[in-house]
Order: sequence, then C-alpha cells, then structure tokens
Amino acid sequence: MPDLDALSATRRSWNTATALHNRHKGDQAAWLRAGGDTLFEEELALLGDLDRCDLVHLQCNAGQDSLCLARRGARVTGVDLSDHAIDVARDLSGEAGIPAAFHAAEVVSWMQATEARFDVAFASYGATPWIRDLGAWMAGVRRVLRPGGRLVLVEFHPLVWSLGDALDLSGDGYFDPGPFVGPVRDYAADALLHDGATPGPAGENPHDAVAWQHTVADTLMALAGAGLALRTMKEWPHSNFCRLSPGLVPVGDRRWGFPEGKAAVPLMWGLVAERPV
Repeated sequence: MPDLDALSATRRSWNTATALHNRHKGDQAAWLRAGGDTLFEEELALLGDLDRCDLVHLQCNAGQDSLCLARRGARVTGVDLSDHAIDVARDLSGEAGIPAAFHAAEVVSWMQATEARFDVAFASYGATPWIRDLGAWMAGVRRVLRPGGRLVLVEFHPLVWSLGDALDLSGDGYFDPGPFVGPVRDYAADALLHDGATPGPAGENPHDAVAWQHTVADTLMALAGAGLALRTMKEWPHSNFCRLSPGLVPVGDRRWGFPEGKAAVPLMWGLVAERPV
C-alpha cells in the first residue's frame, strides 16, 4: 500500500512545482495549435507507430507530452498524482483542441483498480524515483497492458543523482535506496524548453517531496519479476531538456551534456518491454 503521508507531501510539492514550471512555458495551447512538439527522438524511436493505439501515460504531469502523443494518433489516457497538474492537462487539452483523458490518482493504486487496458504504457523523465515499490509499479503495468502490449520507459539514469554540482560524484550514493526528502525544484527555470517559452528566475517550493533511488538492476529485476520481457535497452550521454547538474553544458537541440575534457557517463536510459501473449 502507498505511504499516505509521503504521498500527501509529494502531491503538495508537485502541485506547487507544476505552477512554478508552467510560469516559464508561455502560451502552451497556442504553441501546440501551431504544431509545437515537446517530444524527443529518443522516446519516439522506442514508441514506434502510435496510430490508433490505446496508450496510458503514467505520471503524465501537466499533459504536454500526452497531447503530443495523442496528436500522433494515440488514444491517450494520462494519470498523475498532482491534481493541479491534471487540471492544467485537462484545460490544455481543451484549449489546444487535442483530445485526451486525464485522471488525478496515485498511479499504482489506479493501475491495480482500473478496468481499462492499453497497447502501450509510457513513462519518462523522472517518473520512477517517485515510486517506492517499483515491483508493484511494474506489476500494475503488466495488469493494464493487453497481451502483446509494450512498456516504453525513458528515464534519467540513476547515476545522475550521484554526480554532484561539479560532476565529481559528490551527490547521493548510487546504491542508497533513500528515501530522499526535499522539495521538487523549479527545474524549468533553466531547462532547455521549446520555442515561445519564457524562462526566468527559479521560484521557491516550500513543500518537501519523498523520492527513492532505483538502480538499473533494480528496474530490470522489477520488470522481470512482473513477467515483462525486455526487448530493447538504450543509454545516452546527454539529458533532454533538464539540467541535472550545474556542471552540464548545452549540447544542441534542448539537450545537456558533459563539457569537453570530462569523461561522459550515461545521463539517460530507456527500454521497451513486452507483456507476453
């Protein structure tokens, strides 16, 4: 069962963070109507053809990526813990004219209860650290996928939390499971956002959230334990949009990477797994 105190704290922090983040993003509905796209080639390559797919976007935040997936032909359902993020997503869907369904819910409980079934389950960019029991999350993914359906996960590599501001491994221990307690920061303030965004000074978030560390091995074992079959795994030496350490530098097309002379380690990784038929 979810830790209700941790969930309540994390919901408050993400409600505040969502408001802070969206201050920097300009008129998102107009930008989407004009053809703007938040998605990156990494997740699109793993997702493949989405036309007429039923897709659940797990921990969808304020729905920007969800709507870009829907515009590619998917019938999208987004789920997120933050009720404020879901309100933003619903409003954005209506204003942009891109249909999608959104639910405010703790994602593991929602997957355990819903009768909906999907061809694709998708999660990306900081989704899994907010899940204490990754085995339960993976079991939920298996439950909501149809036979032959696939999970596509693109995540910041867990090594990044160890890097530290100077890329000197002065951060959190890779094998320390947590919990880690602190506010969700206003990372959109210095993120490499889309055209038309309005970056500015970072806002303060007074509410702590609770996160956990999952190593790559933890994630793969949770996947296997849920009966999902790994089909593809990728690693990348850059991070999309989010500056995970002040030591990273822009490396083109809304990406951050290591400065010249620094040895690169993975900053993102991704996988495709399938529910067997």
